[in-house]
Amino acid sequence: MSKTRILLQTTIPYTEDDWHIGRFSLLQGHLESLTDENNESLYEVSARNRKTDDAGNDFVLSNLHNSDFDELWLFALDTGGGLSKSDCQGITKFRQRGGGILTTRDHHDMGTSLCSLGGVGKAHYFNSKQQDPREERNQRDDVNTTYIDYPNYHSGANGDFQKIEVTEPVHDLLKRFDGSKIEYFPAHPHEGGIGVPEGDDSAKVIAKSKSLITNNDFNLLIAFEKSEDKHGNKCGRAIAESSFHHLVDYNWDIEMGCPTFLEEPPGDEYKTHPERLEDIKTYVANLAKWLNG
Repeated sequence: MSKTRILLQTTIPYTEDDWHIGRFSLLQGHLESLTDENNESLYEVSARNRKTDDAGNDFVLSNLHNSDFDELWLFALDTGGGLSKSDCQGITKFRQRGGGILTTRDHHDMGTSLCSLGGVGKAHYFNSKQQDPREERNQRDDVNTTYIDYPNYHSGANGDFQKIEVTEPVHDLLKRFDGSKIEYFPAHPHEGGIGVPEGDDSAKVIAKSKSLITNNDFNLLIAFEKSEDKHGNKCGRAIAESSFHHLVDYNWDIEMGCPTFLEEPPGDEYKTHPERLEDIKTYVANLAKWLNG
């Protein structure tokens, strides 16, 4: 059986003191460790930062539809300009040929390049553009980090976990191997906003969480099932996720470090309850399988 090929990609070029793709090494290692019943590796994983040609197009994303990748896990870490028009076309055509896509971002305007991406990109809400259609949500949730505006849902400290609410019926992505529901995700002081795009029947909320400051709930995961677009393309599955911090090294092991601009003190719940980290690893395994159909 051939391996599923996964691309882990950021929308920013390499900068040492930033969330470059090297800070997702635990995720990559976990994916590469997954095996089938014959102990054969299931996934071949490539990881890269944004790198562009003279026209500003990413060398890989702009031609993704012609690649042999099966899945794109896109970490939108820019505040604009992270995807060119050609990049968006390559990603869109990739999904139209059945490719699976994870899109994730963070607070405020981090990841606004997703606004230029149709379909799953419409599930992401920001401060300066594509705001949450629920006007009451366009206000600060995390009031402690004053330089970060909405959306900034406070699910807890980095290094701690959040108890998630799995919507019914329980999606396959959120089932443990024994059939019980996943309960814990890594926490983050200011997660982004996501929602089901108006008129998209293929999308639904599959998990929520709750702010520790306001007690407001917020969407954690939006799942897009396979669907046929108006041109007859059979589009692959996709996920919109509220924060890349669910998957970055620092939130799985704070000893891995973080960029110097991160000011909030971390928690230690994943040190005191390391078994709870298995839930996010199970979700990752489920996601890699599900996105490939």
